[in-house]
Amino acid sequence: MASLPYVVEDLKGVIQIFSDGSINRHQIIDDPVVFQINDQKTSVVWKDFCYNNSHNLHLRIYKPAATSAAKLPVIYYLHGGGFCVGSFSRLRYHNFCLRVSETLHAIVVAPNLRLAPEHRLPAAINDAFVALEWVRDIAENNCNGSDGGVWVGEGVDFERVCVIGDSSGGNVAHHLAVRLGPGSPEVRPVRVRGYVMLSPFFGGTERTESEVEGKEKVLSVEILDTFWRMSLPVGKTMDHPFANPFGPKSPSLELVKLDPILLIVAGDEIMKDRVKLYGERLKELEKTLHYVEIEGKQHGFLTTEPYSDVSDSVFNIIKDFLFKQMS
Repeated sequence: MASLPYVVEDLKGVIQIFSDGSINRHQIIDDPVVFQINDQKTSVVWKDFCYNNSHNLHLRIYKPAATSAAKLPVIYYLHGGGFCVGSFSRLRYHNFCLRVSETLHAIVVAPNLRLAPEHRLPAAINDAFVALEWVRDIAENNCNGSDGGVWVGEGVDFERVCVIGDSSGGNVAHHLAVRLGPGSPEVRPVRVRGYVMLSPFFGGTERTESEVEGKEKVLSVEILDTFWRMSLPVGKTMDHPFANPFGPKSPSLELVKLDPILLIVAGDEIMKDRVKLYGERLKELEKTLHYVEIEGKQHGFLTTEPYSDVSDSVFNIIKDFLFKQMS
């Protein structure tokens, strides 16, 4: 008699992989007391569009409701979730995009990416590029010829685009930056001017001090390890280039030219040292990088409290960075 399938990987009951390869996934529901839609605080409208029919992938576009004489820049936002969970429809990411569009007075494009373990890396990285190609098609047609283009309207400056990558989205932003290079010629007339990486999710087999200390209330080394086992190609370690940009098997970035990067990390988060190391290595290679550490905060504070005083100060930092890159 054959034995019943048993759990071989368990992400806090949210995702379970069984011995026969089957996967059980539960929807994450945001706490309505903690996460409320902040529509009353914003003058931003949004609409969803399909950017990849073959995988049924959608993105959400946010834009200020009021018209502007000046053309609006574009923020391309990549959500977090350890490559395994996350969507633009989650309230924490939705509220953050509302704040970004309102505060930066910009169009925000937020694509959903395929999730692991059903779709392991590089699926999410590939999807991020395909969604950017969708934006390129709108730019090439001067915002005509497609539902997305018509809805966005003509008052968009595709020459002023910034990528904001959040956690695992920050990891994806790194890989986009490496692929696209300065000025992103592969997706012209879209021109990426810079990258904002919010606590990018990187890994490695050698533990950092902040990982060992584990000051986080929610994240732990065990959870991070599970994310990587579920999202990396089967059998690969956390030194794989998808996880560790400076791992022993990762291609050298010495001769790779990159657009400027703003790297923001919370002072009490478990990934702080790994993010800091990433920034130090880029600076050693003479890449243009600005590193900012927010004391007393933990991972994801910008999406859990996008309208707080500390978030106000971080948005000022982001605005200053964008002004320098887009002027």
